[in-house]
Amino acid sequence: MDLFFWELARASGLATYAALCIAVLTGLAPRTQVLGFLAQNRAIRALHDWTPWIIIPAAITHVVALLLDATAQISLLDVVVPFQTSYGQLAIGLGTISLDLLVIVLVTTWMRRSMSNGAWQLFHRLSYVGFVAMFLHAVLSGTDLASPAISVMTWATALAIAYYSLERAGKGLGMVKARA
Repeated sequence: MDLFFWELARASGLATYAALCIAVLTGLAPRTQVLGFLAQNRAIRALHDWTPWIIIPAAITHVVALLLDATAQISLLDVVVPFQTSYGQLAIGLGTISLDLLVIVLVTTWMRRSMSNGAWQLFHRLSYVGFVAMFLHAVLSGTDLASPAISVMTWATALAIAYYSLERAGKGLGMVKARA
């Protein structure tokens, strides 16, 4: 039975990573110079808005499968408090941080109307940190990166997100310099 939960954890972890990549890319890329023409595309906006409905069940499945897998030895405390496991502390701790940040980003997004735009943007930008934590979690603990197809997908999306993040950060720095 542990093999079933392990395979379920792997599949749901990959699904969570893929959905988070879609969410981050569809939120980030249209705000860059290269893909700015997508900013008014309703399909891209809808994809960004609806990917959390893939992320949430996939992440829950990943966590529950690991909790039920006796070999993984993950406790409820390990799910919310990073670096508590008896093995793979860094890798699993990064997964915990990613999950915690995802929860913060999703909850504050649902509360957006009750916060200032600046506060919401600050919380929403935590998704970049959450993505980096999830990427490192996948690289350090993911056994699926031995597959060339999964490895290429993982690294390609990470590089695309890094590229567009740097382009957007450079654009923001340019606006700050222009104001000065």
